[in-house]
Amino acid sequence: MAEPPRRVRELLLAGLAAVYLAAFASLYVQVPGLYGRDGILPARRVLRLTGQGLWEQFRAFPTLLWLGPSLGLDTELGMELLCLLGVLCSFGALLLEPLRDSLLFALLWVLYFSLYQVGQVFLYFQWDSLLLEAGFLAVLVAPLRLLSWGAPAWRPHDSITFWLVRWLLFRLMFASGVVKLTSRCPTWWGLTALTYHYETQCIPTPAAWFAHQLPVWFQKFSVVATYIIEVAVPVLFFAPIRRLRLFAFYSQVLLQVLIILTGNYNFFNMLTIVLAFSLLDEEHVGRSAGRSKRRNAGSWPPSLRSFLSTLLQLSTYSLLLYWSIQYFSLEINWEKRWLESKVAFTYHEFTTWLRAVTLPLVGLAFLSLSWEILAAMYRCACVRGCFWKLWAMLQWVIFATAAVGVFAISLVPFTYIEPECNGKLWPGIQQAFRAVQRLQLVNSYGLFRRMTGVGGRPEVVLEGSYDGQNWKEIEFMYKPGNVSRAPPVVAPHQPRLDWQMWFAALSHHSSSPWFSSFVHRLLQGQEDVIRLVQVHESQYPFSARPPVYIRAQLYKYWFTSSAEGSHSWWRRQRVQEFFPTVSLGDPLLENLLNQHGLKQDKTPARRPLAAVLPRVLQSLRQLCRPVPGPTILWSLYLVVATACLLRALRRQCRGGAPPTCHKGPRRGDPADRGGAEKNGHMRRREPQERGESRGCGGPEACGGGRHGTKRKK
Repeated sequence: MAEPPRRVRELLLAGLAAVYLAAFASLYVQVPGLYGRDGILPARRVLRLTGQGLWEQFRAFPTLLWLGPSLGLDTELGMELLCLLGVLCSFGALLLEPLRDSLLFALLWVLYFSLYQVGQVFLYFQWDSLLLEAGFLAVLVAPLRLLSWGAPAWRPHDSITFWLVRWLLFRLMFASGVVKLTSRCPTWWGLTALTYHYETQCIPTPAAWFAHQLPVWFQKFSVVATYIIEVAVPVLFFAPIRRLRLFAFYSQVLLQVLIILTGNYNFFNMLTIVLAFSLLDEEHVGRSAGRSKRRNAGSWPPSLRSFLSTLLQLSTYSLLLYWSIQYFSLEINWEKRWLESKVAFTYHEFTTWLRAVTLPLVGLAFLSLSWEILAAMYRCACVRGCFWKLWAMLQWVIFATAAVGVFAISLVPFTYIEPECNGKLWPGIQQAFRAVQRLQLVNSYGLFRRMTGVGGRPEVVLEGSYDGQNWKEIEFMYKPGNVSRAPPVVAPHQPRLDWQMWFAALSHHSSSPWFSSFVHRLLQGQEDVIRLVQVHESQYPFSARPPVYIRAQLYKYWFTSSAEGSHSWWRRQRVQEFFPTVSLGDPLLENLLNQHGLKQDKTPARRPLAAVLPRVLQSLRQLCRPVPGPTILWSLYLVVATACLLRALRRQCRGGAPPTCHKGPRRGDPADRGGAEKNGHMRRREPQERGESRGCGGPEACGGGRHGTKRKK
């Protein structure tokens, strides 16, 4: 049996804690402007008291914000408190390994779900749903340390819960690749999507400008590589050979790193890389950390198992290469010195293939899960002691049942990619999914379904005026506006208003009801909303007093080309009016606000001024108010990195010289299974048990002790 994933589990939990830290801290700095009493979409209008009891309110609309009034907090301060608790818990879990506990990750999930409930359109992104689903799985993966005396280094059922993370990664990547073709988007079928993507994505980075300048043949080949990584490679997640899984891991990491370099997708790519950690094994992580066990030198001729494994690997790589050449007509044009490619199959052929492989893929996943369940049962049988064997079997039954249940209900959103297969699912599974759907335990995914901005990137530009004649543009911190300003780097922070501005530009303003409220708040001069646009007052043209009139124009933006020799990053052209000229009290604006239920709430705030907690939260808000979101995020990460570095240096100073001569245990020895296994738990062996001193590999290994002990003759 493979080694229990001890280090891999800690790596995944630490990575998820880092993602939670980015999600909570990024949202915290935007709560007043987005959800405050005078924000764009006040959260209090979603969370209205109905006169029911507390338990009935929880059942109807589950969120911890119902507890706010009992703490003297309104909805806005309640959201800030939840964000701060999430930052504190995730910061602690990232910094301290003992805090990466199942209970703490359950608390993080509850906190983020409570915010998601009132987040409205600004929290309805796929990565928010992905974080909730991954956070729920972390509750199953993480050990229960805080309530147990001795924390187990591994549990027999760990491989089962780890498999659920791998299954989530498979659904995410496979669906993201499939929807690009099922959408019938001509750019994806023509392999030209990336010739538009870099300049039309929400918030590009400076590297996106350079990527946009790459030749068309390379952009088309990049689309082919994307299809291979998202559609073909995920099948290798369930491969029985570790090297195929490692190949799949590095393929996914490569794709995510390239996306990070060319686009600001907040914590989404970081979360995807964290999910990909489920493809690693203990040996590979230990080797990367410099603590791997030495393998016995290979013998010749190789064993039949080794030979078949190598043959299967070569066959897999050959098939991937052959199918890529066959289905995308890859051919090198030696005269022009480029690689030609085109889609060599039709939409009908692809949908027929998808219909044929969807259910077999479900079967393959079920076989893989069954193997993990049987392997975990075998580990339970190997636990010493009758009582501990029964305890391990009881845990195995609980977690195996939970895994099968989660897998079953996840089939409903997964088979959305093929409606005919979705209709073949057992009705009981459909009912179970509908029962838990509002908890966001499993979700459907499919990113970049269609490529927008083929004729130019649509962008909404706000303008303000005092007299209705002279207009000044309102520049945002992150989204494109000034053509001479370089694209920013803001990840893992997500400026949610800038993202929604990108979506608003794709259709009429009536499709974005929040936009009318946004214009209304700017006319009122609400500071918290203005800070979503510009943190520094000097960058906001109406910092002295609010504008009397506001309007919005729709522009088309394009990246400049390297051949133009221009000092600008963008060029633009006005298309039409996006939002008409309005002022405070304008009948058009009032009608829009009333139509969407966004009229200003005149109910007085119920916030006890004498309460300590509201004053503390307001003081923290004042401290963080002038600091941009990316600065806060990277400051927190820098503190964690500094603490880890100091801790490593302290450990090195205490431990003395690192062991250089000690030979690791041989395969098959009891120590190879983690060392000193007892009752399904791992206890730390003392140096005397390992036959070595604290400073090095021992007198026999080094040929002498620290003070020159003579060798045995």
